[in-house]
Amino acid sequence: MIQKKICLIGVPAVGKTSLVRRFVEGLFSEAYLTTIGVKIDRREVEVDGTAVRLVVWDIAGDDAYSPLDLTYLRGAAGLLLVADGTRPSTLNRALELREAAQEAYGPMPAVIALNKVDLESDWALDADRVATLRETATVLETSAKTGANVEAAFDALARYTLKPS
Repeated sequence: MIQKKICLIGVPAVGKTSLVRRFVEGLFSEAYLTTIGVKIDRREVEVDGTAVRLVVWDIAGDDAYSPLDLTYLRGAAGLLLVADGTRPSTLNRALELREAAQEAYGPMPAVIALNKVDLESDWALDADRVATLRETATVLETSAKTGANVEAAFDALARYTLKPS
């Protein structure tokens, strides 16, 4: 079996932990618990007949009080950039974190998860900006609450980690 380390990065409260919990356990909780450091989970997926064990690193949110510790990303095969669709600034920061990660460790596959799509009335991301992002990246609108596109985001990232560089 192939094993791949993937890391979720973004600012606090975008839903990183909730996405992991939905993906690994199939559960969602309204209770908000701040991640301290990193939480590691595992789940096996199949990509074109190949078994892949994803080692999912849910890294504490990046903010002014606790900046992302890039050493957590060492050895990562891919990144899930998580942004909150109700807070456009979170997308900007997720993209900045991707740049910092690539400066530190070189190019790596990434998928952008625009989370909280279930909050339609609060959605604040500009549709044109999202369309432009889709021209160069895999962008999925996800909901840890409903499960929308959660499997698809992790499956896409797993697939990208298996492609030759």
